[in-house]
Amino acid sequence: MDFGIFTMFSARETSTQHEIFHEWFDVVRIAEESGIDTFWLGESHFRPHRAMMASPLIGASAVASRTQCMRVGLAVQVLPLANPLRIAEEAAIVDHISEGRLIFGVGRSSFIESYNGYNVDYSESRARFMESLEVIQRAWRNENFSYHGEFYDFENVNLVPKPYQTPHPPIRVAVESRETFSLVGDMGFPIFIRHQMDVLELQDLLGEYEEKRHKAGFDGPNDVILQLACYVADTAEEALHEPEASTMRQRRLVAESLNAAADEEAYERLKKISETTYEDVLTRVIYGTPEMVVERLHQYQEDLGITGVSLDVNPGGQVPYDRVVNSMRLLTEKVMPQFK
Repeated sequence: MDFGIFTMFSARETSTQHEIFHEWFDVVRIAEESGIDTFWLGESHFRPHRAMMASPLIGASAVASRTQCMRVGLAVQVLPLANPLRIAEEAAIVDHISEGRLIFGVGRSSFIESYNGYNVDYSESRARFMESLEVIQRAWRNENFSYHGEFYDFENVNLVPKPYQTPHPPIRVAVESRETFSLVGDMGFPIFIRHQMDVLELQDLLGEYEEKRHKAGFDGPNDVILQLACYVADTAEEALHEPEASTMRQRRLVAESLNAAADEEAYERLKKISETTYEDVLTRVIYGTPEMVVERLHQYQEDLGITGVSLDVNPGGQVPYDRVVNSMRLLTEKVMPQFK
């Protein structure tokens, strides 16, 4: 199983923005030294109380320059918000800086405030996403290419540099809605999922994704990374109590974002998250002793066939830093070896 750490450089209420960056880069150092497989960076705009990472590609460049072995992943780059040629160029540069350790994770985001801030119509986001992804792949694969679409129009361009990896970094797509599971299955890409719905519903959607993949000619098992919060402590009481206030703060921030939901389906997903009790939350996170966490991960493997996890080690951003470090130590020393 691939073990990854996920962050958008979540904001600690008592820290300056500079201190937030400093703390998370120290997490990068610890992750590299501890043998974490992948460091995943999300994208967040115009929400100062939530997170700092407005550009996961710039963040990935910084992570790559600070590490030697750990892969660096985007989780995700929101494609409709930027020019696809610029994204392709910058991702190729990060691929060279990392000497082939970049994983190109992409998605659309469910928060309309990001689109409003950049003056992009969210109703166009799926079409823009599809065009952007096509442009990026063509730019990476071809010396010269032209593209004439609804939103993007390029004539005889030669992207420089080409990626370090051939033909390009691995692409992984975030999926949440039934339509997206089906669409990405047709495209054959590996996926990110989140435990925001019942396991039975996720199993149904993953079955549909797998069926679409196979019908489109993509063989082999699903490649699925599950993104969720994780907190490991020496006792069950510590593991369940210590992250509670921070975790529920995260739920409150989601509730405050309801009016920024991109569409009705996103609104309903966010509404369910905002209304959950801490007891409900505990069924969709991995909080516990190392033994409890190992058991939960084995259950996710059995239920969902996951190939990796992307773990938020400070859900809500307010867990004391020394406790985050302790949680990562227990994760890497006592949990990870059971899956390697």
